[in-house]
Amino acid sequence: MSTSEVMVDQNSAPTRITQDRLKLFSIILIVIGILISGYLSYVKIVDVPTVCVKGGAFNCELVLNSIYSTLGGIPIAWLGLATNLIILALIILENRIGFLQSYGPVIEFGIILFAFLFSIWLVYVQFFRLQALCPWCLSHELYVTLLFLISIPRLMRSLA
Repeated sequence: MSTSEVMVDQNSAPTRITQDRLKLFSIILIVIGILISGYLSYVKIVDVPTVCVKGGAFNCELVLNSIYSTLGGIPIAWLGLATNLIILALIILENRIGFLQSYGPVIEFGIILFAFLFSIWLVYVQFFRLQALCPWCLSHELYVTLLFLISIPRLMRSLA
């Protein structure tokens, strides 16, 4: 083995470890997102009130039943759950399918970017249009923001 091969191996090991950590952290965040969006989807399906902080600016029922809580007749919670499941599947299959080995991080980033931008819109709606906040929704939007921030270095490392 030449010294250049050793250098490549030494340089790729930390990158691989960092990439694996970012991937693991992404998966942990996605599981949290699935739990949140899963609960909100359950609330929509069963049509029960949410467990929510009462008083002040907090009013989950107003947020979750407003005209902004659906998109094309589909509850936002269901779309969030589907998005989380799709991202999780892409990340899990990333090392198993050739196409995803090449393009998985780019596809994931695109979906996460869209989710992040949509989350910004939803935060705006809660604060300025509805003037009511839902802690469940805000926690999901925080999760999407963290996932977006992690997806940037994952994308950059995959393009390098």
